[in-house]
Amino acid sequence: MPQGGRRTGAGRPKGARSAKTLAQTKAVEASGLTPLDFMLSVMRDEKNEQAVRLDAANKAAPYVHAKLATVDHKSSDGSMATKPDTIVIKAAAGADGGD
Repeated sequence: MPQGGRRTGAGRPKGARSAKTLAQTKAVEASGLTPLDFMLSVMRDEKNEQAVRLDAANKAAPYVHAKLATVDHKSSDGSMATKPDTIVIKAAAGADGGD
């Protein structure tokens, strides 16, 4: 009889929040104003200075908009130079008179 190791269906599913995290989230929401709501209210308040509003927008952005993945544009030799496109033409079997 096998013992230990990974068992299918055991444990909390990936991405599921723990009971502690859920309790904390509910407590913050019950208080009436989440940190994100506060940052957005600072950003939208036209009475604030532009620098303050911009700072609030920068800090709130990761929670509202997904961050795009980075793409490495370097070539295999580490340079930023582009390489000319290469075209590979395969001869059809028997086209060269062999086989």
